[in-house]
Amino acid sequence: MSARHFLSLLDLPSEALENLLVRAIELKKRLKAGQTHAPLSHKTLAMIFDKSSTRTRVSFEAGMIQLGGQALFLSPRDTQFGRGEPIEDSARVLSRMVDAVMIRTYEHDNVTKFAEHSSVPVINGLTDLYHPCQLLADMQTWLEHRGSIRGATVAWVGDGNNMCHSYINAARQFDFRLNIACPEQYSPKTAVLKPAGERIRLVRDAAAAVEQADLVVTDVWASMGQEQEADERLGVFKAYQVNESLMKLASKDALFMHCLPAHRDEEVTEGVLNGPQSVVWDEAENRLHAQKALLELLMS
Repeated sequence: MSARHFLSLLDLPSEALENLLVRAIELKKRLKAGQTHAPLSHKTLAMIFDKSSTRTRVSFEAGMIQLGGQALFLSPRDTQFGRGEPIEDSARVLSRMVDAVMIRTYEHDNVTKFAEHSSVPVINGLTDLYHPCQLLADMQTWLEHRGSIRGATVAWVGDGNNMCHSYINAARQFDFRLNIACPEQYSPKTAVLKPAGERIRLVRDAAAAVEQADLVVTDVWASMGQEQEADERLGVFKAYQVNESLMKLASKDALFMHCLPAHRDEEVTEGVLNGPQSVVWDEAENRLHAQKALLELLMS
């Protein structure tokens, strides 16, 4: 039987994703009640970090410990990933030694290639194309605060990046409408956008996207690896800042999310980030619980 991988939200059926969110909330309650739950005893997760992260490392490592297993942190200095040894060979060898592999890297093709040659589950911890684990946390956060997201309107404001791509996939899987406001030269990839069909509305004006939206989401304007473009992007994205005036156009009880880290008073103002509509700290915490549910599903 081949291993089940999680490289994008499209790798699991919609029903399985919804069940996973319910399970994440159950695991969160168990943890806060002090209940021990160790279904992954003696299991090992290898975490390959070609691209660094605080939240991804801590949430996966803590999650494995809480589930009774262990996690191995492998930095670019510790592996031959994408450097010297072919990715196919790394996958064949590593998957004989551990029970699952999480990879956070740049090129999505590297994760896909690794998964094709791995005998154990492979999880996408982030690539330049998708960030599916963050969407699990976002959807769990919405479920906790508002119930089902089916039929809701979500506004994405900013860069048509990996997070935007994952929200497009989420619109397909969780059946909500997604308004995307971004500069033309920073639009999401057509290959990701087109299959979502009429669920997606692509506009150039942030106000048009946010008007009467139930959820407003943004991300940094220059991601890791794009630092040399930061000044240029700052000028292009000025009109896409999520501020108090923009949030007033959304639904009265709209929520605000950001995957963090946030650049205050660039893509979002301090007042919105720490305002009453913001659920970013719940969202950040839920990386732990959603990923525990995912690890349990793939590794049990």
